[in-house]
Amino acid sequence: MKHEIKWRLLIPAVLLPLAVGGLAALLTGSAMESYSLVETPPMSPPGWVFPVAWTVLYILMGLASYLVALSPASRDRRERALSIYALQLAVNFAWPVIFFKLSAYGAAFFWLLLLLALVLFTQLLFRHISSTAGKLLLPYLLWLPFALYLNLGVWLLN
Repeated sequence: MKHEIKWRLLIPAVLLPLAVGGLAALLTGSAMESYSLVETPPMSPPGWVFPVAWTVLYILMGLASYLVALSPASRDRRERALSIYALQLAVNFAWPVIFFKLSAYGAAFFWLLLLLALVLFTQLLFRHISSTAGKLLLPYLLWLPFALYLNLGVWLLN
């Protein structure tokens, strides 16, 4: 079954998480430069991996939110799911500020745990509305435990 793409909804849905990530990057300045100066745990990827990975994750988030917004689910279910999605985006926005700008690695670790819980909740809500939307958030759910490992390693090593 073919669906017509609603560009007026798709473009802002994808641009919103990209803007959140971009603004966080602007606020943290030379984050990758400061990251290269701290001790990192084994399996830490090179700095260029982070902006690439996050760009992909933000695009997938936007696509997932678009599918939820267009779904035939009840308005209440869609609004609840999109509200939790917006909350996780806000928590996502704050993490690089806590980690890079404030160098509060312990606080950032616990903030990241909160983000993981919110993304898991978002993914469950999205999955019950659109299985494709739920699947689009799986890479995010796989990335966050790795980010937790890296954050914990930096906290313990510095």
